[in-house]
Amino acid sequence: MVSERDNNRLDETRSFKVLSPGAKISRYKIIEKIGEGGMGLVYKAQDTRLERTIALKFLPPVLTRDKEAKRRFIQEAKASAALNDPQICTIHEIDEAEGQTFIAMEYIEGQSLKETLSSGPLSIDEAVDMILQVAKGLEKAHKKGIVHRDIKPANIMITDEGQAKITDFGLAKLSWGVDLTKTSTIVGTVAYMSPEQARGEEVDLRTDIWSLGAMLYEMLTGERPFQKSQEYALIYAILNENPAPLTSLRPDIPGHLEQVVEKALAKKVNQRYQMMNQLMQDLKQAKPITLPKGEKSIAVLPFTNMSVDPEQEYFCDGVAEELINALTQIRDLRVVARTSAFSFKGKDVDIREIGRKLNVDNVLEGSVRKAGNRLRITAQLINVSNGYHLWSERYDREMEDVFAIQDEVTLAIVDKLKVNLLGKEKAIVLKRHTEDPEAYSLYLKGRYFWNKLNPGGFEKAREYFEKAIEKDPNLAVAYAGLADSYWMSSFWGNLPPRQTYPKAREVANKAIEIDDTLGEAHATLASIHTHYDWDWEAAEREFKRAIELAPGSSYTRVYYSFYLNLQRRHDEAIAQARKAKELDPLSSFSGPHLGHRLWQARRYDEAIEEFKKWLEFEPNDWFTHHHLGEIYLGKSMIKEAIASINKSVELSGGVPLNIASAAVIHYRIGDREVAERLFNSLKERAEHEYIPPMCFISIHMARGEMDRAFEWVKRAYEERDSFLPWLRVTPMDRMGLLSDPRIDELLDRLGLP
Repeated sequence: MVSERDNNRLDETRSFKVLSPGAKISRYKIIEKIGEGGMGLVYKAQDTRLERTIALKFLPPVLTRDKEAKRRFIQEAKASAALNDPQICTIHEIDEAEGQTFIAMEYIEGQSLKETLSSGPLSIDEAVDMILQVAKGLEKAHKKGIVHRDIKPANIMITDEGQAKITDFGLAKLSWGVDLTKTSTIVGTVAYMSPEQARGEEVDLRTDIWSLGAMLYEMLTGERPFQKSQEYALIYAILNENPAPLTSLRPDIPGHLEQVVEKALAKKVNQRYQMMNQLMQDLKQAKPITLPKGEKSIAVLPFTNMSVDPEQEYFCDGVAEELINALTQIRDLRVVARTSAFSFKGKDVDIREIGRKLNVDNVLEGSVRKAGNRLRITAQLINVSNGYHLWSERYDREMEDVFAIQDEVTLAIVDKLKVNLLGKEKAIVLKRHTEDPEAYSLYLKGRYFWNKLNPGGFEKAREYFEKAIEKDPNLAVAYAGLADSYWMSSFWGNLPPRQTYPKAREVANKAIEIDDTLGEAHATLASIHTHYDWDWEAAEREFKRAIELAPGSSYTRVYYSFYLNLQRRHDEAIAQARKAKELDPLSSFSGPHLGHRLWQARRYDEAIEEFKKWLEFEPNDWFTHHHLGEIYLGKSMIKEAIASINKSVELSGGVPLNIASAAVIHYRIGDREVAERLFNSLKERAEHEYIPPMCFISIHMARGEMDRAFEWVKRAYEERDSFLPWLRVTPMDRMGLLSDPRIDELLDRLGLP
């Protein structure tokens, strides 16, 4: 209850000296009054010294006269002023003139969230995006030990560009225990108070989380979670009652988003989100699917192995992958790439959640039971928005009929999604690469191991692709898979380029000789021209042909972005990397490469932001930690560089280029003991396995040993090291690596710009 003494104090807060337009106080010239309330008067003013428009907030006389309250307020104002964040209204200074204490702060063109909500609830996307902005600002404050305590729509300003900014930090809880925001319109603030705050208990950052939940509830529904006209009734409801379910007020709200709001509004603090980043993570995952108007989209999940033999998993994966390959040939259908679709393998995830994460409106799932030569394949096409089956079928056939089953499933999807299928497209979609079930099965085994993307996987893949070719010498896709396995064993593996690339070229050409319309074979030739031949004209010709034939291949887009980067066509490279990520959003292969392209375009801050976003999804991706370390080093953020590169070494399992980068960073910061240990580990490994010369080039540059570095550059040129061309686009100056005209002259032979 507010005492008479407190009421007298509150009455005093209204005893302001009103300033007229044109009046000057300190160096500020008043333009107009823009706000008035229990916490003071607010003016739009001109800073005559810096010639900028600012907002002046004058504190109530009671606060100015109460020395302890004033001291505490100034202390918090200083802390708030230290918060440098786009989502927080900037405080320029706190001063006193003519007996009045005032704050000079950023003037925001726009309106408050309270004014915005007067027109009704926001769209789900708008509400979630707005809350994420506010949460980001609060997270920054919480890390500085500052709790806002009065988060409500009136304290959130929305700029004309749609940016949210938090205002009034540190004004809600003052020394003498009266909440100065309580005025005759007390309901407006109490409605967003956490239960512990309403009880007058000590609060921490979790009170801001509760207030955010209350605010999000209102943004989604247009109503506050607790609707009472009297203060005591409102406090009772906050402490004892539950708000109406969100979906009862707005049926289109996703169930996961409703769960997020419920958790944020948990009455017991230990059942609430404990940190702001936890709430932000769940909010990002709760955003609804947004698809381009009229677009048809589908994800094909890995088929479940219902066979007694667990080794039949390769066949189940292969059936799903073949369906993906067929569907990607359809112009009017967006198909999620294999890697992203298969990321849900073995996980019990709601179909709507899968649709949201993959940004598709349909999902195909199924199962395979294989016993001897008999097959039972089931398939279900599901609409993710409501979980209803659009189509389902069961096939009990012989192994020889697997191709016919795949054709039937593909045509059923086309029919149910009402996708236009032109005559030429239909022929491509229903194209069969072999009529031999055994050759097909061996090919699927090869693809299964190739998808592991590691040296052991490539070795096993080559074995099965070769066996498939023995069974069917005209199986073009097996030649293409074999070619990929060869060249990637050098690029991502541990075999010398001169041992792998010529073989890769031979079998890729054989694949094209059999079937010139095989996009993956053209993509392989393009990569060989890029990383081994250094024939840039031929490479681009093959990349364009590959994309024309298989526009849905995220792998081709990633490798084309490599090529474009080497040509210093950075904007085009970034566009291709974005397209790869769109096609395969959850892939650990395509996901981090956008950040890599941004880095090499010297767009460092954007690259950091992109890499951080990826780490939210895949925190153990060594590739991302590796390049973050290099960027941090370039920005002289030494502590962050060490942490990132050490994390990448821990996660990568000893990838040579990663070890070399770690050594470079430790040399750069003067930690020679660690750097030498890493350097020696590579020299020891080089005695019995292939280590790319590029590793030793960068290390000797970091050591200032340019003669040794040049010797390794010559060796890299002779060995056709796949990574040598990257010396031309890696920001060497930012890595602290020295340059040498002899190296530049040799790199000119590569024909790069």
